[in-house]
Amino acid sequence: MLKQQFIIFIGFFLLISCQKKIDKTAHLKIFRYNEHANISSLDPIFARTQSNIWAVNQLFNGLVQLDDSLNILPDIAKKWTISDDGKTYVFTLRNDVFFHKNQCFRTENNTRKVTAYDFLYSFNRLKDDKLASSGRWILQNVKHFSARNDSIFLFELKENSPAFLGLLTTKYASVVAREAVDFYGNDFRRNPVGTGAFRFQFWEENTKLVLQKNPLYYEKDDKNEPLPYLDGISITFLSEKQSEFLQFVQGNLDFINAVNASYKDEILTTQGTLQPKYKDKIQMIKSPYINTEYLGIVMDKTDDIATNKQLREAIHLGFDREKMMKYLRNNIGKPALGGFIPKGLNGFTDTITKYQPEKSRKIVLDFTKKKQRKPMVTISTDANYVDVCEYIQRELQSIGFLCNIDIVPSATLRQSRATSKLQTFRASWIADYPDAENYLSLFYSENFAPNGANYTHFKNETFDQWYKQAISENSLEKRVLLYQKMDSLVMQHLPVIPLYYDENIRFVQKNIQGLTPNPINLLHLKKVIKE
Repeated sequence: MLKQQFIIFIGFFLLISCQKKIDKTAHLKIFRYNEHANISSLDPIFARTQSNIWAVNQLFNGLVQLDDSLNILPDIAKKWTISDDGKTYVFTLRNDVFFHKNQCFRTENNTRKVTAYDFLYSFNRLKDDKLASSGRWILQNVKHFSARNDSIFLFELKENSPAFLGLLTTKYASVVAREAVDFYGNDFRRNPVGTGAFRFQFWEENTKLVLQKNPLYYEKDDKNEPLPYLDGISITFLSEKQSEFLQFVQGNLDFINAVNASYKDEILTTQGTLQPKYKDKIQMIKSPYINTEYLGIVMDKTDDIATNKQLREAIHLGFDREKMMKYLRNNIGKPALGGFIPKGLNGFTDTITKYQPEKSRKIVLDFTKKKQRKPMVTISTDANYVDVCEYIQRELQSIGFLCNIDIVPSATLRQSRATSKLQTFRASWIADYPDAENYLSLFYSENFAPNGANYTHFKNETFDQWYKQAISENSLEKRVLLYQKMDSLVMQHLPVIPLYYDENIRFVQKNIQGLTPNPINLLHLKKVIKE
C-alpha cells in the first residue's frame, strides 16, 4: 500500500514538474509556419528559393531594405549618396548594429559591432567563384567596392545602373561575419550568425527550425519600442500541403501561404472568396504579387521543342489559360495573356496572346506529317503543380502532342533546373527587387545557369545589346520602352511559356496582427503581434 502511495506521489510530482515546465514557456509568443518546400541553406549567398529567403530574412540584414510598397529604405546603412554620373554609391553605416551572440566571437560578450569591413568581406565572399553563389550576378556591373573606414562603404559601377539600389535589397547582399564563416566552415549553412530580428537556435533538417528573439536588434517601431514583438519563430517541414492545411485548421500553424489544389475548394468559393464557414475563424489577405508562373524550355537541347520555334508557339497558343485559372486556381491570379513581365511592373504588356487551338493543331499536324511521328514534350514539375501540368498535358494531347509529366521532389527540380538538365520545366519567378530588369535578366546570355538565373540558356545578341542599354538608362520612359522590346523579343522566340501572373494570398489565424502583404511575398515577421 505504501509502495502504491509512493508511486502515486511520484507520478503527481512529475506531473506538477512537467506542468511547471509547460507553464514556463506557455506565455511565449511563437509564430509557427510550415515550409513544405524545405530549406536547403541558411547562408544568405544561397538565398535563391522563397523557402530559403523567408528564413534568411529573419536572420540577416543588408545595407538597404524594401518596405511593403517596394520603397527602398535604410537598413544597416542609415544614408547614402549617388554621384552625378550614377556610378559611385557611398553608404554611411549605423553604429549600433551588432552580430548575434555566438561562441565564434572571442569577446567578453560573444558579439561585436558591424563595420564597413564586414560588408567588404561579405561581398568578396558573394563573388567568390569557389562558393558558386547563385547571387553573384547582382555584382556583375560593379567595378570596385571598398571600405573607407568602419562606417563608410562604397561601390564603383562599370555603367550607370538605376536598378542597383534595388539589387542591394536582395538577401544575397546580407552582411556576415568572417569569424562565423571561419569558425563553422562548410557548416555555416546550418549555423547562421547574422544581425536580424531573430537569431538561430535549433535546426533538425526536414523536421523543425527554431529561431528566437534577438535582444540586441537595433530597429524600433514608430513609438520607439524595440522590435521584434514575437519571442520566436517555429518552422516545420511537412511536405504534404493537405497536412499543412489540417495543421492550420486545427490551430497548430499561424498562417499558410497560397492555395493548393488539395484544399482550394474547401476554403475558397469558385469566385475566390473565403468559404462562409471559415469567415469567423481565419483571415484571408489578398494582394498583388509580382510573380510569373511559366514553363521553361532549355534552348540548347536537341529535342523537338528546343529546336523548333513553331512547336513552342503551338504550346503557347494551345491551352486555355482563362479556363485553367477558373477551374484550377479559383480565379486566384490572372491568365498570362501578356509577356513574361508580370502585371504591376513597368514594361508589362497587356493582351498579346489568344487561345488558338486550331492554329496549334495545324502546326503539330504539319510536323507529324513531315517527321512521320508526333512531337514529344516532357514537363518536369513537383507535386504542388501536378494539377496545372496535367491540365496542360490534356490540352496539348488534344492538339496532337505526345506529352508526359515528370513529377520530381522540389529540391531535385530546383537543382536540375539550376544546372539546365531538364527539357521543359514548370517554374515561377518572383521579383527579387522592384524593376522589370529582374525578369529580363533571366534571358541575358552572361547569366547562363548555373552561374546565373538564365535557366533556359536563351542567347540573342540583339536582346543582350538592349539589356546592356536598359540597365544604364536613366530615363524611366526610355528604359520601359527597352523593357517592352526585350519582352516582345522573348515572346517571339518563346524560351518560356507564361502560364499566369500570381496573386498573393495568405490565410492567417485571427490572433495574428501585423502580417502585412507585399508584392514580392517576402515574409516580414519583425512587426508581427501574436495576441
